[in-house]
Amino acid sequence: MAWKMVEETVHDWERIDRLRALADGIGRCRRCPLSRHRTRAVAGEGPPDARMVLVGEAPGAREDQTGRPFVGPAGRFLDRLLAEQGFRRSDIFLTSCVKCRPPGNRTPHRQELTTCTSTWLLPQLRLIAPAVTVLCGRTAVAALLGGPFRLADHHGTFRRQGDMTYFITYHPAAAMRFAETAAAMQADLALLAARMGR
Repeated sequence: MAWKMVEETVHDWERIDRLRALADGIGRCRRCPLSRHRTRAVAGEGPPDARMVLVGEAPGAREDQTGRPFVGPAGRFLDRLLAEQGFRRSDIFLTSCVKCRPPGNRTPHRQELTTCTSTWLLPQLRLIAPAVTVLCGRTAVAALLGGPFRLADHHGTFRRQGDMTYFITYHPAAAMRFAETAAAMQADLALLAARMGR
């Protein structure tokens, strides 16, 4: 019993060290043009053993200033939606497909998505090994599942790819703007909460 606890503790420290090394690498990354426009790269934050990872598109202006994910208006809206379903932000690892803010908040280009996802996001997901990865919005779905997905047809669904389970929903920035999208996202998160035993 004691050896098992020691092994788990060592594994947790190794995971923390590897996530920290990834975050350091993200902070120094110059693999795509987005690095030239950023104030701060946003690696993500949350427990290294989170059961849930939430992936957005890219940092916004506030995230770029602070180096923290989902801290702008969309992040506050997301916090409220999560809390309504019994989720605590402190239990979730929050990150994005690309770690640097695109100029003018444009959608990341395909090559930027591919580079950042393969170099940084997928290694983060493999280390954390969550029970579910929540993909918020069309860009996150395209980056991790590929293919053309209409969110209207696939939101609120689970997808299995390799050893990862993904859950598709809307991005909170879109849900803030459209009442119908907000209602759909609320229903999606209620379904997710039920599935995760909340």
